[in-house]
Amino acid sequence: MILDALAESARKRVAEAAKWRSLEEIRRQALSLPPKAAPFAFERVLRGKRLSFICEVKKASPSKGVIAPDFPYLAIAQEYERAGASAISVLTEPEYFKGRDSYLTEIRQAVSLPLLRKDFTVHEYQLYEARLMGADAVLLIAALLDTDTLRRYIGICNRLGLSALVEAHDAQEVHSALAAGARVVGVNNRDLRTFEVDLNTCLRLRDRVPVSIPFVAESGIRTPEDIEQLRGAGVNAVLIGETLMRSPDKKAALDTLRGGNSR
Repeated sequence: MILDALAESARKRVAEAAKWRSLEEIRRQALSLPPKAAPFAFERVLRGKRLSFICEVKKASPSKGVIAPDFPYLAIAQEYERAGASAISVLTEPEYFKGRDSYLTEIRQAVSLPLLRKDFTVHEYQLYEARLMGADAVLLIAALLDTDTLRRYIGICNRLGLSALVEAHDAQEVHSALAAGARVVGVNNRDLRTFEVDLNTCLRLRDRVPVSIPFVAESGIRTPEDIEQLRGAGVNAVLIGETLMRSPDKKAALDTLRGGNSR
């Protein structure tokens, strides 16, 4: 399955990185940084009264191949900020999504919005990496991490001032996320085992997450009608990648998805 391949690739990257900077060293470096001026900024922007838009900087995906052959990632991030995005998701996974850690580091210098490091976290090493890169949040996928590991990683994120977007795809994974202490829960409409997309996944699982916890809908969101359906279900935020990345005018695309206003 593709999720297994993504996880194995991530483990290899961690093992390679640890050859020149040990876990102990990267932990020391991350924890010795000055406290973030705005800790947990990512989750704070999701608690507003309006639907929040997390806009993704993504060159490729396993299901679609190369989405953006021309990939001016800094300009894309800056365009998202001007368009009124709430936060930006940056793919750093190199093998299947053609991402790079440097994309996030450079984008951090170019925009002021909260940044999510979008990668496949399989080791605490990656949490310390994210903090050193300048991320405000990391992705933790419940299908890859058991409840105890999720709880431990959320604890590390708390020490680092990072938000953890804990992603689920079914009721059991939502339960695991909540049991682990997730403060932000994302539901991926794409099954990462098969890559099939069903927008109803979010709608079915929305009531399983308390309204006090921001709920993020991910994947398969393409039209203003999709947005209205999710907004009506009480979703707090949407994470949109391919739809925006394929648009030559990202502000116009975002305005269209909003329904022409910033409700």
